[in-house]
Amino acid sequence: MSETKIALVTGASAGLGRALTEALVVDGWDVIATARGSDRLDRLRQELGPAVQPVHGDVSDPEHRTRIADVLKTRARLDLMVNNASELGPSPLPRLRRYPLDELARIFATNVIAPLAILQTALPYLRASNGVAINISSDAAVAAYEGWGGYGSSKAALDHVTAILAVENSDLRIYAFDPGDMRTQMHQAAFPGEDISDRPEPATVVPALLRLVAERPSSGRYTTAEWLAGAAR
Repeated sequence: MSETKIALVTGASAGLGRALTEALVVDGWDVIATARGSDRLDRLRQELGPAVQPVHGDVSDPEHRTRIADVLKTRARLDLMVNNASELGPSPLPRLRRYPLDELARIFATNVIAPLAILQTALPYLRASNGVAINISSDAAVAAYEGWGGYGSSKAALDHVTAILAVENSDLRIYAFDPGDMRTQMHQAAFPGEDISDRPEPATVVPALLRLVAERPSSGRYTTAEWLAGAAR
């Protein structure tokens, strides 16, 4: 088996996914990088070189997930799976009493069903390499914020899916990770017209994620604050 560690990162073309991909490549990893933003994903490949294998597409599309599965079959190992791709929903954020149900279904397809589907494919490869799985969560999964009913409920569901997967696969490390507020395009869409320059850049979250992967605590839900403060369980 190749000694080069391999990660699969969804939503890799922007925000936290891009920052994490960059850090992993610098650290010597190969990254299977998926994203809807084809141009940005191609630029990432050009900037970081052959360590990045781009797979263009939407994680909610079963055909795209089949392409991911085909790529995994060609690899000798999978050491890290990060389900980072997320769907915010309509902007401005609508209240639940008038939430468009077709949009809610789209959010759950991306934020809950797709991560589970990809992990169903990835788990045997992670098990073979004693790898780590991380589903990117949100504080909106545990706090009731007005307007965040669609996104927040999907992330709460993802947290529960993650917890049950961890119980059912006790030989693996499976985490929900809450990165906190970040200065991203998606966060800006949640606050249209507002200045979000006070939010931290996604790159500031990456050290916490990498530490989580390196130290491999018990499966569970963790936050950036815990790991940057050294308060890991």
